[in-house]
Amino acid sequence: MPLSDFILRDATEADLPAIVEIYNATIPGRVVTADTEPVTVDSRIPWFRAHNPRTRPLWVVLDRGDVCAWLSFNSFYGRPAYNPTAEVSIYVAESHRRRGLGRELLQRAVAEAPRCEIRSLLGFIFGHNAPSLRLFQQQGFEHWGHFPRVAVLDGIERDLIIVGRRIVP
Repeated sequence: MPLSDFILRDATEADLPAIVEIYNATIPGRVVTADTEPVTVDSRIPWFRAHNPRTRPLWVVLDRGDVCAWLSFNSFYGRPAYNPTAEVSIYVAESHRRRGLGRELLQRAVAEAPRCEIRSLLGFIFGHNAPSLRLFQQQGFEHWGHFPRVAVLDGIERDLIIVGRRIVP
């Protein structure tokens, strides 16, 4: 299903429970996030409020009024010189995976990056997360960094791969 079959909009604080639910559903798989325990809505309020539609959007995808996916642009490293760089995160509810939503969201992120004053987009992806690595590669992201065995999930050391794409305004 193309993204045009859904509603894409800026997230509101009322969407935060659904955003957290989708995020928390990925934790047990140990493939997508370095969190090992579910996060709470309250703990994610500062993260939510760090976003803004102009330079650090947080988008939700709605299917029949329910949030089924989200994408966020997160500031990189927290210092002013890095403002033109953002980390992009994409999370899709299990019920909506393998429909092309992740691909279309990433394409939209690349297209909207210049409007957000972003010149470089980054993805932080576990080395064993082949579907996400493939998704970003298919959208023109290149291997920019490799951090071997920097995460430990259930006693297993995992690599972190940083992929990046320069955005030409």
